[in-house]
This record gives sequence, C-alpha cells and structure tokens, in this order.
Amino acid sequence: MRVILTVLGYVCCVVGVVLSGSELGSFEDFTVIEKHKEGLLSLVENDRAASPVSSQPLMVPLTLIQGAASKGAVCLDGTLPGYHLHRGYESGADSWLIQLEGGGWCNTIRNCVYRKTTRRGSSKYMEKELPFTGILSNKPEESPDFFNWNRVKIRYCDGASFSGDGGNEAAQLIFRGQRIWLAAMEELMSKGMQKASQALLSGCSAGGLAAIIHCDEFRDLFPKTTKVKCLSDAGLFLDAIDVSGGRTLRNLFEGVVTLQGVQKNLPKSCINNKDPTSCFFPQNLIANVKTPLFLLNAAYDAWQLQASLAPRSADPHGSWDDCKSNHARCNSSQIQFLQDFRNQMLSAVSDFSRSSQNGLFLNSCFAHCQSERQDTWFAADSPLVKNKGIAESVGDWYFDRIQVKAIDCAYPCDNTCHNLVFK
Repeated sequence: MRVILTVLGYVCCVVGVVLSGSELGSFEDFTVIEKHKEGLLSLVENDRAASPVSSQPLMVPLTLIQGAASKGAVCLDGTLPGYHLHRGYESGADSWLIQLEGGGWCNTIRNCVYRKTTRRGSSKYMEKELPFTGILSNKPEESPDFFNWNRVKIRYCDGASFSGDGGNEAAQLIFRGQRIWLAAMEELMSKGMQKASQALLSGCSAGGLAAIIHCDEFRDLFPKTTKVKCLSDAGLFLDAIDVSGGRTLRNLFEGVVTLQGVQKNLPKSCINNKDPTSCFFPQNLIANVKTPLFLLNAAYDAWQLQASLAPRSADPHGSWDDCKSNHARCNSSQIQFLQDFRNQMLSAVSDFSRSSQNGLFLNSCFAHCQSERQDTWFAADSPLVKNKGIAESVGDWYFDRIQVKAIDCAYPCDNTCHNLVFK
C-alpha cells in the first residue's frame, strides 16, 4: 500500500529544498527554498502505510511576542517573532515541551532577501494556526507521554538556527536568531514555564541543530530541581564529503555563520578549539553538551542525501537523480557511498553514546523529521528498532525508565521504515 502526502506536510520539516535537477543551478539556489515548493507535487511514502488519523489534529493559534521589538528580537524583515502554545492540564500542568521549528538556513544576501518574503523570514506570512501532531499531539493515543504537557512550537524566521546576531543595512536584513530565542524563553517563563517541574527542549532539522546549540542555555533557565532534557530530531548534520569530493554543507554553514554573526553565540568549549564553521556542526558540539540529550536521526537522512551529499552542484549530470528520488533505484556503488555516510554518523555519536544520560534512536531509513509526523512518532505501524518505536524510546529515556541506545542494522534490513520517495 502507498500513501500520498501533501508537499506542505513534509516541507515544514525538509524545508522545501528538494528540487528537480532543472531547477537547480548552484547550492545557493538550493537554499532559496519556498519558491520551488510548488514544483514538488507530492511525496510518496513506500513500504509502510500511515495509520489513519482518528480525528482532525488540534489547531493551535499563533501568538506574536509583543515585547520582542524593543529587545531587537525580530524576524529577517523586522516583523515580530511568534509561537503556538497549547496549555497542559492535570498531571502535565507543570511540564513544558518546547519545539523549535525547522526550515533550512540562508547563507547569502540574495537568499536571505528572498527568505523575507516567506514564513521562514517574516511573521507576515506565517500560518495563523498550526496542527499539533506527533510529539505535540494532545491525544494520549498519539503522544502518550507528553499529550497533557504545555506544548509550544516556536516559529523560525531568522535562517541561522536561532543563533545569529547582526544585520545588513543595505539589504534591509536583520539577523537576530539568538535574540528571538531569548525573547521567546522570557515570554514563556512569564507564562508559567518558570514553575516547570519537567521540561523538554526539542526541534527538527534546523530546529534540531538549534536544540543542540541552546540545550545548556535552556537547562540554565531552571532551578536544579527541574528535570530538563533536550531532543534533537534530524539535526545531526554531518561535515561530510559530497559525491564530487567537495564539502557542500560546510560551504553553506560557513556562509550562514559568517553572514549572520553566529560565531559569538556558539559554545565557547568548541570555539576555543575549532573554527566557527566546525562549531555549527552538531558532531563537534554534542560531546560538550552537559544536559541530557537524545539524538533521533535517520542514518540515511533524506535531506542530507538531497542537499548535502548529492546536490546538483556536486552532480551536474544528474547521475544521482534516481537514487535521490527513490532509494530502491540506487546502484551498488551509490549504496556503498550511503553506507559510508551511515558509518560516519555512527562514528560521530560513538563518544556521545557512552554517557548514560544521553539517548539515541538511529534507524536505517530514508527519512527526515520523525517526531512531528504522527505516522512515524506513534502509530500502529511506526518505525521500530529492536521492536520499540520512537515515542516509547524517547519516553523511556526522558523518564529514566531504561537507557535507550537504539542503533539499527544497516539498510536494507529494516522493513518498518517510512521511507520518503519523491515524485
């Protein structure tokens, strides 16, 4: 059975950067995200069908942070940042789940200027309400451990994983990701989060990177008696060599860090030993995160395959097009390249995984952002590693029920994957 997903549901996680070869001239074009979204008509998910949703998802309205402008905490175009909050109740009334929205990055004046015309750079274009699904669901049958917590999605409108601080007057660009983060935290603390008995900072994709960068800052907001942990979903971006022998993602990250003044907000423990661009890569940050951290990632991350490993700039003749659109069409040498990528991911987390406080769920799927979608987070046919799904694994880790170090066997051993296939 095959299930068709609308492009928007995936683009919110994958960031709309999956383009056809004819649309792509350079990696800079890759990051000009929204205008190409309509060209991607649908995504077909192979191998497993999504479980039917019993009812419509909860729709949660957008709240703008009214005091943010006085702090300089504004989106790329100067508009107010925002968030969506659904209040907790009963046993979850004093527990808080914060999710940082993903949505790629902008690394040049050109694509940051374009980003101002989208919901990723301006609250003028943000949806007035968003569905809360997966880990954000308010239904116990959809998110058994967190359904009655205070659940928040913080919107992403800076283009540097909530980490930049600078601007470009000539292009009328304001880079204030770090201030947006701080303003959002101040706002939520005033709304009751300062009394939290439990808190979890999460994020997907660029938001997953942000959750790693800000994890210890989040911990420091609370007294030591508060149980605080962090979850990064699809945020383990690797400083990997692409199919042409270049470093496409490093070049992108270097542009983001330089343009948006990210260096001053990166952890000193990394900056003292490595160059700023290296310190934007999670593999160089996770060992120094003091707060308990859970890494949820697909070993064959669909976004990294598309945008980092085999972008058009590294594959001008399109020899990877079939493989990128459907893993079943990869030839043996391409599979070997992807197995090497998985090995790099396992190497990147080897020291991190030795800590008893940290958790891992690395499945051998061609996927991206598995905590936000209901079918991958918690459903009858959700992905499994050692017969345990993602939601249960994250819950086991957060509540210290058992240690969780779930690492899947290599492709193609896992038949529970919800693999993304692009049409």
